[in-house]
Amino acid sequence: GVARWRGVRLGTVLRLAGLRDDAVDVMPEGLDPDYVTGGTNLGRVRRPLPIAKALDDVLLAYEMNGEPLPADHGFPVRVVVPGWIGIASIKWVGPVEVSTTPLFSPWNTRFYRMFGPGHPAEGTVLGAQPVKSAFELAWDARVPADAEVLLHGRSWSGNGPIERVEVDTGDGWRPADLVAADRGGAWQRWTARWRPPAPGRFTLRARATDTTGTTQPDRAAPNTLAYLFDAVVHHPVTAH
Repeated sequence: GVARWRGVRLGTVLRLAGLRDDAVDVMPEGLDPDYVTGGTNLGRVRRPLPIAKALDDVLLAYEMNGEPLPADHGFPVRVVVPGWIGIASIKWVGPVEVSTTPLFSPWNTRFYRMFGPGHPAEGTVLGAQPVKSAFELAWDARVPADAEVLLHGRSWSGNGPIERVEVDTGDGWRPADLVAADRGGAWQRWTARWRPPAPGRFTLRARATDTTGTTQPDRAAPNTLAYLFDAVVHHPVTAH
């Protein structure tokens, strides 16, 4: 989901603390219990951010949807890293380390890396989310065959606002209608009208393009853990 956050920019806090011009990485650390796996204690959850991202739009949030942060969302303060994978948004923030050399933790070396074809042997670190789309419709939903259906969906990208969305109901790609109030937000809502031509099984598809010009591919680039899946989803429906 998407929440409305209130807080202070991480960059503001860093500058007030005397941030040096040669800083490279920033690593917030959570105050949750140490993470133990396979008998090894990896310490508290922590993950570095490049200084450019930390100074751009990262928030130290203390409110969520107009209320103090709930305990399970990181009370009293958490990091919110817009557009990036969830592990970057550290909860229950304690110390924040700043370094003039790259920082590392198990959460950017051992975990949250992509391995497989097209990736180096040491893997590729996960950062921003890719372009994605989804219908607001149950999987294998049933819709009337003799009436117009207003399809709803949402698209989002970690690299910029959504510029356009297209849908295919079986007769080729056509533009969806964007909900203007969402332009530039965390996700973009959209609608498309469709009248099933007859009873039967159909496949719906949606694809988005963000302001960087990136469009969802028909197939996702493979990696061993299927991270950052961004392919166009084939959504089945039945008209009856």
